[in-house]
Amino acid sequence: MLENNKEKLVVAESRGQIVGMIVFRSKSTKRLSHTGSFTAMVKKEYCNQGIGKLLIKELLNWAEHNTLIEKVSLGVLSTNQRAIELYKSMGFVEEGRKIKEVKFSDDFYVDDILMYKLV
Repeated sequence: MLENNKEKLVVAESRGQIVGMIVFRSKSTKRLSHTGSFTAMVKKEYCNQGIGKLLIKELLNWAEHNTLIEKVSLGVLSTNQRAIELYKSMGFVEEGRKIKEVKFSDDFYVDDILMYKLV
């Protein structure tokens, strides 16, 4: 990943421990190689401290300066309102939904919201 200029790993540390990270991967096919998506994770005890926002800012800064990347995408569960608001505040736009994509129990499903930002 360190040698691939279409992938990025950003890590947040506190006192020598990893407390959050974001992983961006670009599509491998030529016609989609200008796009990619990320997954972000922050340890529960470090949530609501701005770490996720800092990780995303760092990723977007990298993507804006990377001439190969034009579109940054993500998927977020429709029940994760805090994350959805964060993504919207950073310029991400809903592009579609995968209805009932995640099944938590026999009668409880959640949509996967697809969002993007052009950089």
